[in-house]
Amino acid sequence: MYFKDKTVLVTGGTGSMGGRLVRRILTGEEGLPKKVIVFSRDEAKQHDMRVSLSKSKIVTDEKIYSNFSQMLEFRIGDVRSYADVCSAVRDADVVINAAALKQVPTCEYFPAQAVRTNCLGVSNIIRAINENSFDIETVIAISTDKACKPINVMGMTKAIQERTVIAANILNPDTRFIGVRYGNVMASRGSVIPLFHDQIQRGGPVTITRPEMTRFLMSIDEAVDTVFAAANGALRGELYIPIAPSGTVLDLAHALIGDRDIRVDIVGIRPGEKLHEILVSEEEAFNTVRRGDYYVIRPMLPELRSPDETEEIALSSDFSSKDSVVPIYEVRALLDKHSMLL
Repeated sequence: MYFKDKTVLVTGGTGSMGGRLVRRILTGEEGLPKKVIVFSRDEAKQHDMRVSLSKSKIVTDEKIYSNFSQMLEFRIGDVRSYADVCSAVRDADVVINAAALKQVPTCEYFPAQAVRTNCLGVSNIIRAINENSFDIETVIAISTDKACKPINVMGMTKAIQERTVIAANILNPDTRFIGVRYGNVMASRGSVIPLFHDQIQRGGPVTITRPEMTRFLMSIDEAVDTVFAAANGALRGELYIPIAPSGTVLDLAHALIGDRDIRVDIVGIRPGEKLHEILVSEEEAFNTVRRGDYYVIRPMLPELRSPDETEEIALSSDFSSKDSVVPIYEVRALLDKHSMLL
């Protein structure tokens, strides 16, 4: 019940992950919060989210526009702006940083923009806490498998975010800075499943990069579960990683196509893409323990190491998508379980 009676700020709260996270927090499954603040720069997405939540009765249907008197509060702002961040962070007990530029090819073409959002954004959160002595209990940073041995700009900026958040614990002993790192979220905005759906509905062809390419497979609710697990169990500087299955992109395409007579075309790897993803590197493995359904990477900084490190090391090598591939019938079962089949 970690969020009970707390004010929770979610940056990027109108995105795929941020939006589902906000909805799950508002249900009270981890304790009913005092307030949830959605911080983002898109007023149209905020309006759509407000209307959607009102219709679902998760929040009170408003007769008048009373944004600041509701449990769910929307704030326009940008994590790139220190002033905007200060204004939002000062009222929070918990900050969850889900704001990101996450499209791999986009970040390759506009790396400076990725740095401003993915690196400077979290730096602004830490700076706001530092310079204003805000009483923040926990900051949770959302990261990605692409941050592990990164070869693309998106992963590189997320790797910097991870290290920035871990190091923030040193000069901020009263705030717990932790993170989560997870793989491909099926059917999230901009991911491959909505693209495949669209291509199938148009009669094909379905385009894949390389048939042997693998990706971790998890639902958006499983990603939220990872955030909740970290909020409840992570020590300062730790990263929580879900133990997720993976599948080939070819099997994913065929599972979605089913019995339809639709051609699959191989178009080649996009700028910045990996053939296989890694959630825990070989170098991190010796510092990784298992807690339930999660691997936990303990901080490498000696000042943050727990004096009682009795947990056994869980891995002897990396945790890669190429090593946990499930057969196509399991891929299809996963898609069916999460209502992603057409």
